[in-house]
Amino acid sequence: MNIILKKAEIAKNTFEFLIRTPYVAQKCEPGQFVILHVDENAERVPMTIADFDRVAGTITLIIQDIGSTSHHICHDFNEGDNILDLAGPLGQPAQMGNFGKVVVISGGIGVAPVFPIARKYKQLGNYVIGITGAKSKEFLIWQDKMQSICDENFTVTEDGSAGEKGLVTDILDEILQHDKVVYVLTIGSVPMMKKVTEITKKHGIRTVASLNAIMLDGLGMCGGCRVTVDGKTKFACCDGPEFDAHLVDFDNLLMRQGMYHSQESEVYGCGGQCKCQAQ
Repeated sequence: MNIILKKAEIAKNTFEFLIRTPYVAQKCEPGQFVILHVDENAERVPMTIADFDRVAGTITLIIQDIGSTSHHICHDFNEGDNILDLAGPLGQPAQMGNFGKVVVISGGIGVAPVFPIARKYKQLGNYVIGITGAKSKEFLIWQDKMQSICDENFTVTEDGSAGEKGLVTDILDEILQHDKVVYVLTIGSVPMMKKVTEITKKHGIRTVASLNAIMLDGLGMCGGCRVTVDGKTKFACCDGPEFDAHLVDFDNLLMRQGMYHSQESEVYGCGGQCKCQAQ
């Protein structure tokens, strides 16, 4: 049984779910994910494990209402409801070590998968600098959590409604002018991760990107999540989701992310004009 213990809307169209699933909570590590099949009529969707409690047997998922299935989960499932199938933990755990001074960069809901990784970095003795970006204040989440585990934490919004006005890459540029950063992790939109990678490559800084490729089975059998890394085909579900960002073909990834825009548009009824996955 995968019971929803708590549900809360923590930002615009963004919900936090606390789910009791003892086996996953006991086995998961930062960077891994689960695949939800919430009922017999729903599609399978991957969700990164944003937090976990081994003693309580729970995991936390952050789900944004941006498509037909996520809309169904966010609005039709409540505390006390059971999720039909929850498969995991899946994917390779995040790369860990005492690297030195690290920067973790998240865009939008990307702060959810960044949090447990950054927390582990800190536990291993790293100096952790967090940069979180969003379009505006209403889309920011978990800033208190990031503040609690980062040595330095920066918030940036495109409209300036919270933190500094600009992009995460603006803050990264400033940091690299005076700090000797040795490791960068980035999770967010493909264009954001690509821009981060371009900046760190100039400085020769080891950079890892966690890729949010289209995924079906989560076991490497369907091939839907294939990505090109160093000219070779890899699968985000079982080879990743983390890869050497300097070797990722982000243009190919961006193209593949748009493969089902027309179908999503038909299901969601938006004509491709809204902020859902059809855009």
